[in-house]
Formats: sequence, C-alpha cells, structure tokens
Amino acid sequence: MKKQSQKNRPARGAKNTDRAAVILSLFREFPNNKFSLKHLASASGGATKEGRRETFEILGRLHDEGIVEECAREKYRLTHKHLPHFEGIADMTASGSVYVRVEGEENDIFVNQRNTANALNGDRVEVVAIHRGRDGKFEGEITRIVERSRKPYVGVAEVGAHQIFVRADSRRMPMDIYLSKKQYPDVKDGEKVVVRIADWAEGSKSPVGELVERLGMAGNNDTEMHAILAEYELPYRFDPEIEQAAEAIDGSITAKEIAARRDFRQVTTFTVDPADAKDFDDALSVRRVRDGVWEIGVHIADVTHYVRPQSTIDDEAVERGTSVYLVDRTVPMLPERLSNELCSLRPHETSLCFSAVFTLNENLDILEEWFGRTVIYSDRRFTYAEAQEVIETGRGDYAEEILTLNRLAQALRRQRFKNGAISFDREEVKFKLDETGKPLGVYFKEQKESNQMIEEFMLLA
Repeated sequence: MKKQSQKNRPARGAKNTDRAAVILSLFREFPNNKFSLKHLASASGGATKEGRRETFEILGRLHDEGIVEECAREKYRLTHKHLPHFEGIADMTASGSVYVRVEGEENDIFVNQRNTANALNGDRVEVVAIHRGRDGKFEGEITRIVERSRKPYVGVAEVGAHQIFVRADSRRMPMDIYLSKKQYPDVKDGEKVVVRIADWAEGSKSPVGELVERLGMAGNNDTEMHAILAEYELPYRFDPEIEQAAEAIDGSITAKEIAARRDFRQVTTFTVDPADAKDFDDALSVRRVRDGVWEIGVHIADVTHYVRPQSTIDDEAVERGTSVYLVDRTVPMLPERLSNELCSLRPHETSLCFSAVFTLNENLDILEEWFGRTVIYSDRRFTYAEAQEVIETGRGDYAEEILTLNRLAQALRRQRFKNGAISFDREEVKFKLDETGKPLGVYFKEQKESNQMIEEFMLLA
C-alpha cells in the first residue's frame, strides 16, 4: 500500500479521531467485508477530497499497526489476527458442526465442521468471527481448545483385531472414539462402556479415549440404567467411605432425646405413599381437640438429627443435590442406611421428625400453629390405593381419621382454587415391569382424593 511518511502527515484532530473510531468499528462489525476507501470515507464523515485524504491516512496507520490489509486496489479488510475473538463453550450437533455459546453474546457463533479444529461438545474454545451473515449472526472458526471437557461418553465397544472403537450413544459425539486394545485387553465386543476423551491429535480421524468403567453387555436392563446415570454423571453407588460413615451413625433414640421433643407417639399417625415406595419420609397425624376442632400434624423425617453440616455424608448429599427417579429404581441422595432406615417413617416404629402442627376448625380457620422437633410412632403404612378405598367405602383401618382428613383436605382444595390457585394436575405415565425390569405395558396414574389429601396438607405446612 502506498503511504505518506509519518512526519508529513497532519496531526490528528478530534474530527479525525472520530472518523478513525467509525472506520475501526465498521471493520469489526463486518469482519467479512472488503471496504473501498470511498465507502469508508462516506460512512465515517463524508467522501469529500479532505474526507478521502483523512480516511487514507487512517488506513495507513491501521495498516502500519497490522490491523488492516489491502486485499485489492483501494480495498481493505481486517487482518486475521484482528478479527473478533471470543471464548465460549462448544455445543456440538449430530452433523459435527458446532455452536459456540459465548457469555454476554445474544447469539451463538456457528462453526462449520471443517473449521472446528477437533473441538468436541463441552470444550472451552477460542473462536474467531470470520463472517457475519445478513441476519447479523457470526460464523466463526475455532482456533484453539482452551480446555477439554471431562464429560464422560457412554457407548458400545466394537472390538477389532487390533483396536477398539466406541460408538457413542450421544448424538453430540458424531465420531467413534478410539481405545487402545493393548491398554484395555479385557473389553468385550458389544459391551457398554464409559469413556473420557484423552486426546485428539491433528490429522487423526478419531479422538483417543480413556476407559472409565465397563457397565456390562448392551441391552441388559441394569447395564442400560447404569448407562443413563453415567451419561448424565449421576452416581449410582456410594463410595465405601460414605457407606461406612452411614453405618457408623447411632440410630438409637434416647429418653433424653425424646424429652427434648414434642411427643406424638400416642396420636394416630400414618403414612400414605405409592405402592412401590421404598422409603416413607412424611406422615400425617390427626387428633380431635373438641367438637369441630382438629389438630393436624404434618411430620417430616428429621434428617438433620443424623446428618451434620460439613460431614462426609452432608458433603455427598450437597454434591448429589436430590434423589433421582428412574423407571425401575431410585438413586438416593443419602445412603440406604439413612434413606430406607433411620430417616424412613416405617410402620410400628418410633421416629424423629420435624413437624408442622395446626389446630383448625371445620371453617378452615387456623386457631393455632406450631413448628418444631417431634417424636412419632407410625401406626400404619397406607398405599394411595388403600387410603382411597377407605375414602370411597368409609370402611377400613383408621377410617374415621382418614375421612376427617379427606373432608378437611377437600375443603382446603376448594378454598385454594376459589382464591385463584392454578391446577397443575396432569396425567402421569407409569410402566409395568417384570422382575428383570423389562417393560410389559404402560398405564396412566390417576390422581384421586387420597393423593389430594396428602398434597393439601403438605401445601398447608
């Protein structure tokens, strides 16, 4: 590019500075464009003789600084290293192309498969915007893998004579993953495995994986369930130290502990849960105070009595966040010693709870309320179907108590909807399974009054 020498150029004034800012902004806003000198002069303040001269000087400085290059006679564009750079997370599609999610940017940056530089789903990458479409969205080119994702992939091993390739279940991994047969000689053909990406060398057709776990033969029920959990990084077992810590908890309930709590052991109390429930973490109690006045207790297992803050078990529960429910099993937040024993309100056992206790009349006026730690004794474990039969027939164990609770619950429900509550009821699909977990059929779970009874008192609490 022909340029004036620096010492012969006029000093930059405020007007010239404004023009320079506009020109630089145009280059960065439209990185794929090739701009003529006349266009830049016109867009930045006017294409008069003076305007073109100022524009030419600005372009000279940008050229000297390596920001723009002359790509044709009096046509200019940004140099590659000054194209807009971003850092974000790669979101891979089934075709192998990538969308890069950049924090603060409204739109993702699309990257064609040929420009992904072996980036994979979840990788943190550096991307250069090389083109802006008519819709204003960038198309880019990945220039660097900042950090490889450690997300595991689940897939089926295809074992050959000299190598293993894992065909990933996820559509976000459109290519097979290579495993060294020498390093993993025991992997069987057709086995479901969990792998992580260790490397993907430039020029190689497949990323190299490291084996995390062998789950069993594909198609087996347990294998497939464990595969679902592994894909979403949900642990399906507790580490030995967590189990040992749970087993070491003293489950005895002392007279001193009972004395420090409100005692509900002589008040009729029961649980109502699905037929296939393995743990019972809430219960209802009911006691007639006087004609037309009832004391209702909503009792929740007092986990905090057994799990202390910052303990090994507490840290694990925080990490898990919640229990996970699959079609044929529950992956608990707490070890079985807690979830199915100490913190399960099992029938004919004394349990420690935290409770919300209400005294209310037939008009639903809450006369008293109390919240605190309690000790209860569960008299009966009802399934929803069993409680519903009592409601419909008026006969059965604790019929008077169940009918009283249901009457009050239905009144609370009517009042709630009258006050503007929204019904979120929907049909829930359930599966009939055989003893191996194979699905035999499906049915819709119907929400009846027994379900609503529990729901209303939980909402009241």
